[in-house]
Amino acid sequence: MDYLLIALKLIVALGILNVWLLRRNKSTAYRGKDARTLREEFAVYGLPFPIFCLIGVLKVGLALALLASFWIPSLAQPAAVGMGALMLGAFVMHLKVKDPISKALPSLAVLAMCAAIALL
Repeated sequence: MDYLLIALKLIVALGILNVWLLRRNKSTAYRGKDARTLREEFAVYGLPFPIFCLIGVLKVGLALALLASFWIPSLAQPAAVGMGALMLGAFVMHLKVKDPISKALPSLAVLAMCAAIALL
């Protein structure tokens, strides 16, 4: 069970850091509507730039908290719950703009992994 928890934390944390720090200006098949960058995606959802910044800080901070939970285990559950809440919001935004479910699958997958982290 310990190895599963380690794997889930690494997948979620490194995946979020990849999206927000390395791939934020790159096009992917999962961006909302026809957005090419993360900032464009937030505009598609009708969210202003300050919300983009806030969500970015929260996601990066929670991802770092998941990594820190290897040394401070009490961080894991709150970080996973917070990240899960943000992933639920991401899923709702995809529904709002009527994206095909395939674009929302990453948010659902990360939500499921966060639930598992919080419960293990």
